[in-house]
Amino acid sequence: MNTSSNSTQYALGLDFGTLSARAAVVSLQDGHEAGSAIFEYPDGVIDSRLPGSGVALEKDAALQNPDAYLAALEKTIPAALQKAGVTADAIVGIGVDFTSCTTLPVLRDGTPLCRLDEFRSNPHAWVKLWKHHTPQPEADEINALAGSRGEELLGIYGGKYSSEWFFSKLLETVRKAPDVYGAADRFIEAGDWLVWMLTGQERRCISAAGFKAMVVYPSGNPESPWTCPPDDFFRSLDPALTGVADTKLGREYLPLGASAGGLAPDMAQRLGLNPGTPVAAANIDAHVAVPACRVSGPGTMVMIMGTSTCHLLVSGEKHLVEGMCGVVRDGVLPGFWGYEAGQSGVGDSFAWFIKHACPAEIHEQARQQGSDVYQLLADQASELRVGESGLLALDWWNGNRSVLVDADLTGLILGLSVTTRPHEIYRALIESTAFGTRRIIEAFTSQGVDIHQLVACGGLARKNPLMMQIYADVTGMPIRIAASDQTCALGAAMYGAMAAGHFSSITEAASKMAHLEPKAFHPDPEANLRYGELYKQYIHLHDYFGRSADSPMKTLKSLRRRTDHS
Repeated sequence: MNTSSNSTQYALGLDFGTLSARAAVVSLQDGHEAGSAIFEYPDGVIDSRLPGSGVALEKDAALQNPDAYLAALEKTIPAALQKAGVTADAIVGIGVDFTSCTTLPVLRDGTPLCRLDEFRSNPHAWVKLWKHHTPQPEADEINALAGSRGEELLGIYGGKYSSEWFFSKLLETVRKAPDVYGAADRFIEAGDWLVWMLTGQERRCISAAGFKAMVVYPSGNPESPWTCPPDDFFRSLDPALTGVADTKLGREYLPLGASAGGLAPDMAQRLGLNPGTPVAAANIDAHVAVPACRVSGPGTMVMIMGTSTCHLLVSGEKHLVEGMCGVVRDGVLPGFWGYEAGQSGVGDSFAWFIKHACPAEIHEQARQQGSDVYQLLADQASELRVGESGLLALDWWNGNRSVLVDADLTGLILGLSVTTRPHEIYRALIESTAFGTRRIIEAFTSQGVDIHQLVACGGLARKNPLMMQIYADVTGMPIRIAASDQTCALGAAMYGAMAAGHFSSITEAASKMAHLEPKAFHPDPEANLRYGELYKQYIHLHDYFGRSADSPMKTLKSLRRRTDHS
């Protein structure tokens, strides 16, 4: 057991994802993960009925229970410390990242409204997870109003504000649950709320505020405060939103790596940590992975690959790029304009296929071979040549985040026949996500943003070499892989160390704590050429189904909505 006399110091990285949370104890000397623990949320993603009351939810709803986040703290932190063999005295700082945009309404003291008896059965009082897509009509309304007024926010969000983002969800609450909106003293990102619970103080970071909540860096005046669109914009959306920036959000935002305060005594006792331990301002889970992938400047796109994929990069200049999720000065790395794009369904789409569409005989074959279904299909799919399956898919099984920004878009597989086999579909799904990433890359490079290499992290990147080779072949770019199994937790720990003053910058922290695997995936020129032919057809489908006003996907979604309300 290490004690305070031991010279080794650690930071605690808390990483909150879609289905689980993890705590990692990370060495400040070399980034070694000394111990970690994972907690699966008991209610998972709530997408059918509310726990307890059994209230049915709309299709495309995705809620969570905030009490699971606090339970995760109490379960993972002591366990991670025990596995690491260190005491609380060795922890110099705490960093938090959270999947975003994930929001909840709370009282003035931070109490979530879903805890109150009067709101327990109201879905809008619960956490709205990032992939809560029911506010698409509200997003459409925001975009129409912003377009008619020429608001700057449309350019900042790539031409469209997403149904996944903060004010789409907030406006949905105003329209569908005005009593919840009226009772809430604050609407807050789950990451900022968690920091509030840890420190006892409401402190918001510019990360989620800038990329999700319309908080923009004022043009031409770096000394001015961050600002939202004018109040008459919100009032025009709905009179109930008058003064929303001041009354429901607040206007103070901490920079990346800033201390949000010390760990509150009661929370320290519950978690087995020292009171006063510095807690960093919350960050978005994908964003903390950028320095954890040793990226410190322009030219490299980081792909954080999991249930969805986020694409992060920085530039010395501000560019307006179609379909990006936002551009925020100092929003990803201090000193640069940070850009985000993404794909709403990657690992989720593979999991759907394995769970719901892959024949039982494949599962049985994998069991007999002592393998899992993913590995069996990957082994079989790796034997296929480019184009051999005759299949082409669109990667919109959970809507499109970039570049079309439309949650109403859905999945598609073209070329199916009676001879099609499961491993061919699996490969086509992987290829579709690679095509989606190439489309995102081209959106940036066409506007002058430099991208010449890729770095990938997350479970998919480390466990699926077939996927990484396909991505290299489709994009024509080399891909490096982050060495850490828990890149986001590592990045959060790095920011925790920075908040404690151990490092003067996140770049310094990255130079000591972040590492890449020595092996890189390099594109095969012949495969890249053949994928170019398939990619042309992908773009043809992409534009017809995604941009056409009479897209069959839109018609089908409309029919389903009418059925839901009949």
